Amino acid sequence: MQRSGAISVSVAALIVAAGRGARAATEASQPKQYCEVGGVPMLSRTLSAFASHPGVSDILVVIHPDDMALYGAASAPFAADLLPAVMGARRRQDSVRLGLEALAGDAPARVLIHDAARPFADSALITRVIDALATSPGALPCVPVTDTLKRETNGRVAGTVARAGLFRAQTPQGFDFQSILTAHRAAARDSTLEFTDDTSVAEWFGLNVAIVEGSEDNRKLTTAEDLMIADRLMQQGGAPAGTVRVGSGYDVHRLGPGDAVTLCGVRIPHTRTLLGHSDADVGLHALTDALLGTIADGDIGAHFPPSDARWRGASSDVFLRDAGERIVALGGTIMHADVTLICETPKIGPHRDAMRGTIADILGLNLSQVSVKATTNEQLGFVGREEGIAAMATATVTLP
Repeated sequence: MQRSGAISVSVAALIVAAGRGARAATEASQPKQYCEVGGVPMLSRTLSAFASHPGVSDILVVIHPDDMALYGAASAPFAADLLPAVMGARRRQDSVRLGLEALAGDAPARVLIHDAARPFADSALITRVIDALATSPGALPCVPVTDTLKRETNGRVAGTVARAGLFRAQTPQGFDFQSILTAHRAAARDSTLEFTDDTSVAEWFGLNVAIVEGSEDNRKLTTAEDLMIADRLMQQGGAPAGTVRVGSGYDVHRLGPGDAVTLCGVRIPHTRTLLGHSDADVGLHALTDALLGTIADGDIGAHFPPSDARWRGASSDVFLRDAGERIVALGGTIMHADVTLICETPKIGPHRDAMRGTIADILGLNLSQVSVKATTNEQLGFVGREEGIAAMATATVTLP
């Protein structure tokens, strides 16, 4: 999966979600990475951060074999951004190695290894780690230790540990892909070696790891109490402070005399044309309504009424771009856009990638975040009689 946009070096994100999380046992007895935080599964929040980052080209998740159904539900909004999940192992380091091996066939230049139990990594943190890899084979986000540290012996204080130069390690931890894969393969040859994170493997193997600024918000949710505290912090007046919303849209336009149709921003020669007040692009109209639906902001007609002469013959990219800007103004992020065109003719396949690229450019998305599909109506109804063309669309958005 390669996203559009010019990135000079491919960067894969490897999300480790195969643990059992015994310390965060819940009444539902489900692993912590699938527990809801502010009304959204923890793993969904984690995936959102990487799926929306323009520097990440691929995402692979390592999961427990028993969690396929849970994973499917939590990852559904980001399905177009994900490589097939990999089954993990009992130890974290073995799960990471299995994930790295799965990426090795079409190896990225660099890899970010991140714990699913850190759902609050933000774009700036991810960027800092990626940028550090330009000059170092490894990068570790850290925050300074601020608490006073004590050494214990037999239940009693045995001394105070100096805090100078001590840091708390976080993820995502970034690496040159081949270097960390080689290190993990070497470590796997000695089953007595135990590592708590991937920079420990890198240190053991002799790789240099640069320290970059971490984030206090990027906390790891380990215990049931952590989950409860995070859930409370994400609540505002009883409503989730961060939500994933899905909107749908539908549009249809009649066919009339002409020599071309415009579908998803692409002009296609045809024996007829679509009739409408604007350019009658049913694909972009349906997607515009889907995006407006995610923020409960009416429909395309409410913002661009056909009674207004300004929109006569207008290009529909104006409408779609406006809907995207409304979402951004609310602090939202468009995660995925899916359009289905319903027509007997013209053939959509030869123009599919151009349509995806046009939508991606209008909304500022990566190509992997845009899907365009087509189907006929089996010669049934007005579409089957080639009296018109219809479109359906679904949009997935995250809102703070």
